[in-house]
Amino acid sequence: MTTPTNSKASQKPPTRSIFTKGLSVPEGPVALPDGSWLVVEGGAGRGCVTQITPDGSSNRIVACTGEPNGLAVDKDGFIWVAELRNPPSLLRVSLDGKIEIIATEFEGEQFLFPNDLCFGPDGALYLTDSGFLTEDFAPGGKIRSDYMDLKMDGSLYRIDRRDHSIDRLDGNIECTNGLAFGPDNSLYVAETRTGAIFRYEWKGGGKIGPRETFANVLDHSWPGWKGPDGMAFGADGKLYIAVFGQQEVVVLSRDGAISQRINTAGREPTNLAFGLPGQKKIYVTECEFGQMEVYDVGVDGSPLWL
Repeated sequence: MTTPTNSKASQKPPTRSIFTKGLSVPEGPVALPDGSWLVVEGGAGRGCVTQITPDGSSNRIVACTGEPNGLAVDKDGFIWVAELRNPPSLLRVSLDGKIEIIATEFEGEQFLFPNDLCFGPDGALYLTDSGFLTEDFAPGGKIRSDYMDLKMDGSLYRIDRRDHSIDRLDGNIECTNGLAFGPDNSLYVAETRTGAIFRYEWKGGGKIGPRETFANVLDHSWPGWKGPDGMAFGADGKLYIAVFGQQEVVVLSRDGAISQRINTAGREPTNLAFGLPGQKKIYVTECEFGQMEVYDVGVDGSPLWL
């Protein structure tokens, strides 16, 4: 694997626009076939799955779950939600608002911080758990100053959608976060605290190879908590990563080198997704201003597994 570089890549910045405002700690954007969007809102007093109209002008609450942090939609239209509270769990939600608790633990160990999720080539759901409790990381809603000293035993799970059986694929990760399957079917996972992007070779049948370091996206000139969050692949094989606390989307080439840094309007981009085929845009959820930002990147997204 080529050693990645953190050098600034000079490239014309894409055009930015604001899709919608007034969101409370938004995450997990997913485009639906009708052009509308789903996001989660994790802010205090909100705590819901939200559907936004195709033009971004209005939204509706699909379901209030507590403090949702990530979501994915399957081929049947069910919404799978990584929920942080009441208790930390994996939920399945329908568009009419019905909520089912699918899992709260693995082999007797309670989930701590279910973070993000995606579907794999085998039809299973892949879930990250950051490995700490929300109240330990951000007591009173404020990130603790000694976050580097906090124990983070993050995990990567595989969940069978048919019988809801769970396997732990990896552990001891320092804030497991965003994840995506690449065009090579390998699984890519973010470790937020260190800035690393890991790659797991796809072995088939729900099996993956050992953890490999693919890249690192941290810019240490930024103070405070920062690191890679949600991610998505473009049809060109490049990996687009929202880097929280660093005010940018970092674009990685196929060899892990940084090919572009896209500055976001707010400092706290949490996740991103490509628009529907033909739009050639990424939609980025951002917490500082509570909005979704849109960037014309000139490429569609790689098809998602459903």
